[in-house]
Amino acid sequence: MNHVAKEAQERVFWILEATDNPKFPYRLRIKKGEEDLLVLRVQDRWPGTRGHIFCLREEGSAYLGQAQEIERVPIISLKRYGKRLAIVLDRALNKRCEFLFLKKKYKQKEGEYEQIFWRTRTSLIQRKLKVKLTAQGSPSLHIIIDRNERYPYNFPGCLVERGHLPVGDYALVTEEGLKAVVERKTFENLLGDFGRMPLLHQALGELETYRHAVLVIEANYADFLNPRKLRFYSPSFAARALAEIQALHPHLTIIFAGNRKLGREWTLRFFSAIQAHDLDKLPEKLNQAFFKYEPPSDFSGGQYFEIRKAILGELPGEFKKNDLASLISDYGEKAVLRVLRNLKKEGFILTRGRGKNRCWIKTGIPSD
Repeated sequence: MNHVAKEAQERVFWILEATDNPKFPYRLRIKKGEEDLLVLRVQDRWPGTRGHIFCLREEGSAYLGQAQEIERVPIISLKRYGKRLAIVLDRALNKRCEFLFLKKKYKQKEGEYEQIFWRTRTSLIQRKLKVKLTAQGSPSLHIIIDRNERYPYNFPGCLVERGHLPVGDYALVTEEGLKAVVERKTFENLLGDFGRMPLLHQALGELETYRHAVLVIEANYADFLNPRKLRFYSPSFAARALAEIQALHPHLTIIFAGNRKLGREWTLRFFSAIQAHDLDKLPEKLNQAFFKYEPPSDFSGGQYFEIRKAILGELPGEFKKNDLASLISDYGEKAVLRVLRNLKKEGFILTRGRGKNRCWIKTGIPSD
């Protein structure tokens, strides 16, 4: 039951190593299988309260000095937000951080140099940064409006054309094709679609195949619970229908814009943010590396829930520490004991004995 060995080629790991370099005593690697997606030389193990840590990106051949692995943690989220690379680690503490990649011009000569800063949530709060949106917006948007849209939104200052869209009412177009697609529904439109749910699910299923797909509803959620506004359906049915749409289409974003004016405003800002994010990229080599990274589509809670599932589903009704050897080898003793403590609090297991004679007994159901 060596889970780590089975998934080593698929999972992405955060690997911290100690080096013999006094200026950059640590080496941080983000690794998938045998490939290093990113290698940084860093000045500390974690930014903590010191603000941020300056980093140097390691390129070319492998590190020639001595490096000793300190920790290896699975990464559960790795996403780019403009020039920031945000990472979430699969552990309880020190789990969220980001790397900011900047380009600066030389003062005395031509050209640019790279600056990389490693920051955490704590350091960002303590620095009290000015509010700044990652996506600042773009004035040059190319938007296609489906020719079947009878009363379309207007997008002043944008390049707008009417054409055929395979799905949706509005689409943002870039050199790569359709970058984002929006389906617009009025309150009456959606109520009518409730009577044709199989057809609605087919259309939304095609819509969510796009990475940036949104269903914009020109009404408030409360409108669907107001019996005075519903003609043929009860509020409970409308609530169940909306919940079913989201449950069956988890990759689709649903926006209750309130009215037509706000729906148009939201769509314009959404397209603008998508294009700005697309243009504000990481360094090219990093973009190529992380383009290969795909987040797990079946993430179910990380190591904690993997351990929990193994204990409840694979171990015998009464077990001792020897039975936990494989789990401890894969995940570490602290992580396994943490799950056991919580299972005991929840009433799923009981303990008997102490020290080497301690054993755990499954109860089958949680106690009050």
